[in-house]
Amino acid sequence: MVEILKAVLFGIVEGITEWLPISSTGHMILLNEFVTLDVSPEFWEMFLVVIQLGAILAVVVLFWNQIFPFQFGGGSIIRKDVFAMWGKIIVGCLPAAVIGLPFDDLFEELFYNYVTVAVMLILFGVAFIRIENRNKNVKPKVKELSQITIPLALAIGVFQLVAGIFPGTSRSGATIVGALLLGVSRTVAAEFTFFMAIPVMAGASLLKIAKYLLKGMALGGMEWAILLTGCAVAFVVSMLVIKFLMGYIRKHDFKVFGWYRIVLGILVLGYFAFLE
Repeated sequence: MVEILKAVLFGIVEGITEWLPISSTGHMILLNEFVTLDVSPEFWEMFLVVIQLGAILAVVVLFWNQIFPFQFGGGSIIRKDVFAMWGKIIVGCLPAAVIGLPFDDLFEELFYNYVTVAVMLILFGVAFIRIENRNKNVKPKVKELSQITIPLALAIGVFQLVAGIFPGTSRSGATIVGALLLGVSRTVAAEFTFFMAIPVMAGASLLKIAKYLLKGMALGGMEWAILLTGCAVAFVVSMLVIKFLMGYIRKHDFKVFGWYRIVLGILVLGYFAFLE
C-alpha cells in the first residue's frame, strides 16, 4: 500500500510538471531522492518514462477535435488541415527520433545527474525571462497552428532534442522557448508542444518497455499496480494542469516559470552540495 501511495505522488508530480515548463524528469529525479520506490533500478528507469503515457492520454482527450483527421456523420470527411498539421508534427519530431532515441542510453549515462538538472533549470529559466522581456512589445508572427511551416516545425524540433539530451531542460519548456524565440505566440507554442509530445513520448515509452523486456525483466503484480496507478494519476492531473495552463497564458507570460526554475535550480545545487 505504501508503494501505491508513492506511485500516486509520482503521478501527481508527473501530471503537474510534464506540461508546465519546469521539467518533469528533473522533478521526478529529485523526488526520488526523498521518496524512493521499492523497485529494481531497471523498473525505476522504465517507470520514469512510461508514466508519461498517462500525461499523453490527457492531451489526446482534451484536443481530440483538433488532432483527429477524420470526421464522421453525414458522410466521412478527411480533414486535410489536420493531416497537414500532423505532417509538421512528424517533421518536428525528427531530431528527437533520429538523434535522441538511438543515443538515449548514452545521454542518460552522461547527463542524468543533479548538476545537469540544476544547471538546465537555471539556464532555461533565464531564457524564459529574457525572451519574454524581449517579446514584451513585439507582436508574434505566428498566431495560428496553420501558420507553422515545415522549416519552423523542424527548428522547434531541435529545441525539443535539447530537452531529450539534458534532464532539467523540460521538453515543453525547451519547445516553448524555441517557439517564442522564433516568433510563435504563447498559445500556439503551447498547443504545438502538446501535440509534438504525443509521438515523441509514446515512442520513448515503447522503447523503454522494449529494453526492459529484452533485459529479461518481467512485470509482477506490484509493478503493474505501481505503473498503472502512476499513469492514471498522471492522466487526471494532466487534464487539470493543461486546462489551467491554456487559460493562464492567454493573460500572462511565462516569466513566473522562469523564476521558479532559477530558484529551484539554486536550491538543488545547494542541497546536494550540503550532502557532499
